[in-house]
Amino acid sequence: MKGWAYKNYLLTLLLIILAFNNVDRIAVGIVLQDIKIDLALSDTQLGFLTGIAFALFYALMGIPIARWADRGNRATIITVTTALWSVMVGLCGLAATFVQLLLVRIGVAIGEAGCIPPAHSLIADYFNRAERPRAAAIYALGGPLAFMIGYFLAGWLNEFYGWRATFIILGLPGIVLALVAWLTLEEPREQSSRELSSVAARSSAALREEPSFQDVFATLWTNITFRHLLFSFSVTFFFGYGIMLWQPTFFIRSFGLKTGEVGMWFAAIYGIGGLAGTYLAGAWASRYAANNESAQLRLIAIAKVAHGLLLFPAYLSPNKYVAFGLLALAALGSFSVYGPLFSTIQTLVPERMRAVSIALVYLCANLIGMGLGPLAAGALSDALQAWVGEESLRYSLLLLAPGSFWAAWHLWRASQTVTRNLAVTHGAVEIRTKMRAAARDAI
Repeated sequence: MKGWAYKNYLLTLLLIILAFNNVDRIAVGIVLQDIKIDLALSDTQLGFLTGIAFALFYALMGIPIARWADRGNRATIITVTTALWSVMVGLCGLAATFVQLLLVRIGVAIGEAGCIPPAHSLIADYFNRAERPRAAAIYALGGPLAFMIGYFLAGWLNEFYGWRATFIILGLPGIVLALVAWLTLEEPREQSSRELSSVAARSSAALREEPSFQDVFATLWTNITFRHLLFSFSVTFFFGYGIMLWQPTFFIRSFGLKTGEVGMWFAAIYGIGGLAGTYLAGAWASRYAANNESAQLRLIAIAKVAHGLLLFPAYLSPNKYVAFGLLALAALGSFSVYGPLFSTIQTLVPERMRAVSIALVYLCANLIGMGLGPLAAGALSDALQAWVGEESLRYSLLLLAPGSFWAAWHLWRASQTVTRNLAVTHGAVEIRTKMRAAARDAI
């Protein structure tokens, strides 16, 4: 097992890669109007480009890439996919037609699908059960960090150099990060295999046999805790994406703000608030609820309820500063979920299914959330316009706010079954460990 210096370096590098992986999607939202004018696109084409077309390939390609990660070299996978999406992001700036931009964005989606599953799998190998909530939370800081970088950097680049140069410039850091990952990241499986002699490797070949796709999905689906965590994250994405995409428009319509001011507020709310909520929940779980996943899940269930409750006065407030302040508090609860939830999944599922389990979670969450959430919010706003006029978006967001309670219910249910399911998983792991030890002793 590597020392703390390398483990901290691993987390830092993976966090930065995740941040730039997400910056691209934030940048698209900022430059969307300029793309519309330059390429003479309709809102329907823009919606298709940024919604279901991207989400479909991102979600579906995550499964085979994760399958590769569960059996192959995860450092190589992170290097290759980071280089792929970085090059494709740069190529966005060269697209001359809708079809060209669509194909390039599909390439971005395929590359970005290879970021999260292998990273979580690597983290689970380098950090033990008690350390994982904090480690997973630190890794998840890449999300709120992307809000801070994306809103400010893409906004200023677009203003000074245009949307094409913005994409080209935003693709460069990922190429550098891919090179750094290739030179410095290590795959612990390769070290383990070198430690075994060829005789031991042959003796334990049956133990290392890869589970089939059917075995993986059957194992995950029969795990009731995993099912509740999957449902909770999917529900969170559906309501979260629906709200997140339309919040800037809500403040522009209802409070008359300019896009620059909205961007600065949101960078602070979801950047600083997201960083604080993500880290504090993970640190608390590792320090005060280590090896107690039930307590960790109860904590984030309560945080999700608080998040939902704060959304109601935020959207009903006639004062923009009160609304922004309440959203900042709500962000603490919203982002607190990531560390404990994903560390629980990594401890809950067998080692050779970790990457696929994360990919399956994001498959459902992205198809449901990224693909359908914004559409639902927009449809609700249109339907309400006959009753409340220009304030229809305010009440559309209010109707989506209770989604946090639904997600919290699944988290609470998971907290009631996680101990039993962990006992089953760890029992199987102990058996495999003893069999491997016996194979080594037989040399």
